[in-house]
Amino acid sequence: MHDAMQEVISKAATLIEALPYIREFEKKTVVVKFGGSAQENPRIRRSVAEDITLMKYVGMNPVLVHGGGPEITRTMKAFGLESRFVNGLRVTDEDAVGIIEMVLAGKINKEIVSLLNQAGGNAVGLSGKDGNLLHARKISAPGGEDIGFVGEITNVHFRIIDVLCNADMIPVIAPIATDAQGQSWNVNADTVAGEIAAALQAEKLVFLTDTPGLLRDPNDPKTLITQLPYSEILKLTKDGVISGGMIPKIDACLKALDFGVKKTHIIDGRVPHALLLEVFTTKGMGTLVTH
Repeated sequence: MHDAMQEVISKAATLIEALPYIREFEKKTVVVKFGGSAQENPRIRRSVAEDITLMKYVGMNPVLVHGGGPEITRTMKAFGLESRFVNGLRVTDEDAVGIIEMVLAGKINKEIVSLLNQAGGNAVGLSGKDGNLLHARKISAPGGEDIGFVGEITNVHFRIIDVLCNADMIPVIAPIATDAQGQSWNVNADTVAGEIAAALQAEKLVFLTDTPGLLRDPNDPKTLITQLPYSEILKLTKDGVISGGMIPKIDACLKALDFGVKKTHIIDGRVPHALLLEVFTTKGMGTLVTH
């Protein structure tokens, strides 16, 4: 059999491999968090938009939550404002919260919506203010320092997400929350993804990150932990394996699992079509966090 025919047959085999997953996830919600350097790469952004559009066309309900840290830092600098962090949380005064909302809900959100629409999806951009989606209160920073308008989620009013998914649209959510007084709150995007997945009782929560997953040695991709049971998380946190930006991701996975989300994944968003490989293939990718 010549090579061209063999290549066509192998493509058919790939499609058939996806069939049980397409069947399993039909009408199920998959929450995807997209951030970090992968979100900054135009090629990867396009690849993620294509993956999410395909998921919608085969009957899933993808919900995308995005971050935007590097873009916020660049924009604040352009406005003459310094970015300062306490325990990984950006200090957010009144000037900063306005810029953060502008960058997340105005610029990045609409860029991602546009990419999804170009890929043939029907995307709608939201912040936590739309439909009262996300309510928050002031977060208490470790050490008691006042870090301004940084919030923790108190309520997810997810009806607007249901309405959009049922109308065959793809919700794209910026991690800005509000409260009864209409104040804007800057909330960690990983946390928002976990809270939304928990509220929707999603089938899956997937984090697209800048690493192959959780590594025992951050400098050695061969030390990837492919399955992380709940019971090992405390020890790995004490040992410093779970640290920095991985902490809110793992916490979000735990919150989602506690509220009935079946599977949570941390995968390498820098790999083209990583999302499709995770959702539609037997081997999957990255770190699976489970009960």
